Amino acid sequence: MAMPRLSLEKFAGLAPRMSSEQQRAAAVAGLAHALHDGYTDLIYIMLPLWQAEFGLTYAALGLLRSTFVGAMAALQIPAGYLAERFGAAIVLTLGTALAGIGYCVAGLSTGFAMLLGALLMSGIGASTQHPIASALVARAFAGTGSLKAIGSYNFAGDLGKMTVPAALSLILLATPWRPALFILGSLGVAVAVVILFAAPRHESEHAATGSDSHRPELERKRQPLAFALLIGIGVIDSATRMGFLLFLPFVLTEKGATLQTVGLAMTLIFAGGAAGKLACAFIGARIGAIATVWLTEGLTAAGILALSQLPLQAALVVLPLIGVALNGTSSVLYGSVPDLVEPQWRTRALSIFYTGTIGAGAIAPVLFGRLGDILGVWPALILVAAFVLLTLPIAWLLRRLLTLT
Repeated sequence: MAMPRLSLEKFAGLAPRMSSEQQRAAAVAGLAHALHDGYTDLIYIMLPLWQAEFGLTYAALGLLRSTFVGAMAALQIPAGYLAERFGAAIVLTLGTALAGIGYCVAGLSTGFAMLLGALLMSGIGASTQHPIASALVARAFAGTGSLKAIGSYNFAGDLGKMTVPAALSLILLATPWRPALFILGSLGVAVAVVILFAAPRHESEHAATGSDSHRPELERKRQPLAFALLIGIGVIDSATRMGFLLFLPFVLTEKGATLQTVGLAMTLIFAGGAAGKLACAFIGARIGAIATVWLTEGLTAAGILALSQLPLQAALVVLPLIGVALNGTSSVLYGSVPDLVEPQWRTRALSIFYTGTIGAGAIAPVLFGRLGDILGVWPALILVAAFVLLTLPIAWLLRRLLTLT
């Protein structure tokens, strides 16, 4: 069997028409990603309302957010194991329903403890989405089609981050926050029903693919190392993204930005990031995943350094381009995981990968924030730009490993 390669075959012209199974996998995964990512960002809108309702401190508000994200990150690997045992469709259905029920309970909360438990429940449900939905896409699509499908799946998550909180904002114009959360929580239960009936069913991945004993011994030994290198790139990429976003408002403020301008800047970079997740998947299919990593990470470092020298108006122009590079790498990395593991291990591998990258994103602001306290914002931002360049030698090692004969 040919060794897995990140240098994916080039494509030309329009993609072939998707099969029924591919359509279902793409639709279910995209819908789940949009809803779950939307649920994750709903908390930002609710924090001021919960503070006013329950008289919470900032530390308590931070605990609410950390509880949801921590449960989501920590339980992705167990979610992968459950999917292997009971089937992806069942576990994703139950997880989506639990995430929705958690928000329904949040809408019924009478105090901080109940609210914390509701978000813990929703975070546990949300832990099923990333590893299982992305594995559904990876299984339904092959070759360059897998990379492009993963990019579209990632883009759907960004759409959810924009549309679900926007829907909450509109609902809050007509009703108090408690029924508003109950409405959106009920939406999660409805989506779970759709997933139950629409998600493709497969045999156990272990049974379907059998043993890899026919693979050359050297190749089998290279796979875990290649996967570890890919995780290393993902961890650095995720940490860089969170570190940059931590310092960006302060950098722009020092350039003379008002609060409204900072809000516009964040919108510009998030819009660029959403476009980058989709565009870089297609670029990766064209020029190869390793070349795309070099391109996006190099542009990220260059963009951050340029931002430090540009006046405010020019910085606003550059921010969408930085967003494209900053977020685009993730689609290529996620789409490359299936190339580095046997098919029967895809769900588990994706759960490990997402745990590493999301965990790095949670820890990075604390570490980079400490550097900012010690060195100041600008030196810390330069270190963020230097840090992302560590991905380049790791990507070179990964390429060497995968091209050895």
